[in-house]
Amino acid sequence: MSQSSADFEKVVKQEEAYLRLVHPTPEETPTCINLFDTYLSCNAIRSQIKSFYRYGERTHCSQKLEDFKFCLGLTRMEPEERRDVWIRRRAEWWAQRRLGKSSEDVWEIRRTAKRLS
Repeated sequence: MSQSSADFEKVVKQEEAYLRLVHPTPEETPTCINLFDTYLSCNAIRSQIKSFYRYGERTHCSQKLEDFKFCLGLTRMEPEERRDVWIRRRAEWWAQRRLGKSSEDVWEIRRTAKRLS
């Protein structure tokens, strides 16, 4: 296992532990309707404006649509199993965010560009 892969798995485990505290029962996890609402709100003008301000581009809502479709695929599972699968997927998403780029990177570029002007 490479170092970055080991780091990723470590962060996933941290995120899973946190998500299990936040969502202690299957009833605490988002429903497919909640995820669909999140997808719809991602396309709203407010969300798009905020994305332009923070990242300089429109919001990419494809991940939110994928979350909704993923949820639909879990409907035949038992509630506890569905919760575990959902937590694992969400933990991997958070781990990628923690180890990847963020809006803070944009602000750092802006500060650097301002100093150079």
